[in-house]
Amino acid sequence: MNNNISPNVDIGEGTVIDVPSIIGKPPRGACEGDLLLRIGKNSHIRPFTTLYAGSTIGENFQTGQGVSIREDNIIGNQVSVGTNSVLEFGNRIGDFSRIHSNCFMEMVTIGRHVFVGPNVVFTDDPHPMGCPKYKECKGGAIVEDYARIGGHATILPGVRIGRNSLVGAGSVVVSDVPPDSVVAGNPARVIKKIQDLTCSKGFFERPYAWPPYTEAEE
Repeated sequence: MNNNISPNVDIGEGTVIDVPSIIGKPPRGACEGDLLLRIGKNSHIRPFTTLYAGSTIGENFQTGQGVSIREDNIIGNQVSVGTNSVLEFGNRIGDFSRIHSNCFMEMVTIGRHVFVGPNVVFTDDPHPMGCPKYKECKGGAIVEDYARIGGHATILPGVRIGRNSLVGAGSVVVSDVPPDSVVAGNPARVIKKIQDLTCSKGFFERPYAWPPYTEAEE
């Protein structure tokens, strides 16, 4: 069993691609080798991953098993995408961000140092199925630097999740989240500020009192 690596794939030095993976698969309407796929150095692509042609991926990138990343994705350095996650077209992911397992996103902009918990779903079409103008409508969400999204949250089209905010697990985010805020519920509402959180075990004065989150408050 071998990897299937198409022409016009630029694989950085030190990158490991586990067998079996499909690297540089042409998207619909393209032929093999038409579009460049670039993977930065020292990355690790784990088994059963499919990376489509037409994306640019930074250095020290990691996937779990069974990841699918479509065309027109731009991914920064030191990013990880967890097992069985699906990145459809048009996502932008900043440096040092983590997309956990079983996530789905399309046309989403993710900042730096963002954490997206397992089973988070980003939607980008307010009128499925098949609205001919959905790409020109609300589009995907924007998640600003240092934001954290708890597991099983659902993020509706076009919302902005503010810098250094926290979305509680299982929340349904239907409107913008202010910076430095904690939101929870369905629909998600502001319940407190980040600085009002407490560490239940008393290890810290409050959660996120460590890098890189301390940088968000400077």
